[in-house]
Amino acid sequence: MPADNDRKIVLVTRKTRLEELIAKYLTAAQARFYVEHLGADFSDYQREHDVYQAERRVTVQALEQWGRYQIIDRSFLPNFIFGPSDIVVALGQDGVVANTMKYLDGHPLIGLNPDAKRYDGILLPFVPRDLPALLREVASDRRGHKAVTMAKAALTNGQVLYAVNDLFIGARTHTSAVYEIALAEQKERQSSSGLIVATGLGSTAWFKSIVTGSLAIAGAFGGGAGSPPYLPQAWDAGALRFAVREPFPSRTSQVTLVCGSLDRAEHLSVRSLMPENGVIFSDGIEADRLDFNSGTEAKITVADREGRLVV
Repeated sequence: MPADNDRKIVLVTRKTRLEELIAKYLTAAQARFYVEHLGADFSDYQREHDVYQAERRVTVQALEQWGRYQIIDRSFLPNFIFGPSDIVVALGQDGVVANTMKYLDGHPLIGLNPDAKRYDGILLPFVPRDLPALLREVASDRRGHKAVTMAKAALTNGQVLYAVNDLFIGARTHTSAVYEIALAEQKERQSSSGLIVATGLGSTAWFKSIVTGSLAIAGAFGGGAGSPPYLPQAWDAGALRFAVREPFPSRTSQVTLVCGSLDRAEHLSVRSLMPENGVIFSDGIEADRLDFNSGTEAKITVADREGRLVV
């Protein structure tokens, strides 16, 4: 491993909402016209952009003082190759940290909150001005980290996708997903809005909203009153949870295997029965997906690697 100050820093950034509007409408003036023509407040887009760019400059100044560094937009993550000794920095929001972590293999990851007034920053414990001291401590292994369990989807064709929060398995559109699902000795054919497989970290996000909604519906229509409150898992819990969204009972589809847990020794198998539009994506990023069409089988397990979020 190179000397502490020779380790390369990789900074992962994101486009602001204003930059995305300019990419679509070519100029800031045209973007302003579009937003204000719809009666929305363009100044919020501008404030968010200005704050992010200011904090980005503070971050880059720290990297320039460090030495070797590289800056990439998060859209390039699926094709970027990290060096084994790289230290990775993600400049918020929380989603940028999650999107970055799933492409790492034991690399220390520092989450920076560019706008603490705007973002809660569960995965962003630091701000850019903390970076100079942080880099020295991380490079010399004097800064602790929090382990984050990941999920893994492996297809029979050899493709693999990791998830920090959750995997979605289903259809790309609002049509029903049709598939076979199997856990241990239990197996059935289902038709649903797809299923979610969540890690400990993901159990505080999308999965929590699914369970919360289900409990509320059950309580309103009978059969759910007095149930215990939902408790998320720890981020480093060596287990996954899964839930089927809106399972539909029919002559050809069953609804008994709709939720459960997987420990490290178990796996969930899902075989697609959809001729087209079947998909598996992770952490809400649909662009980085695996096609999941007729005959394809996915094996879902606790990943063989974990994230290292600097704390």
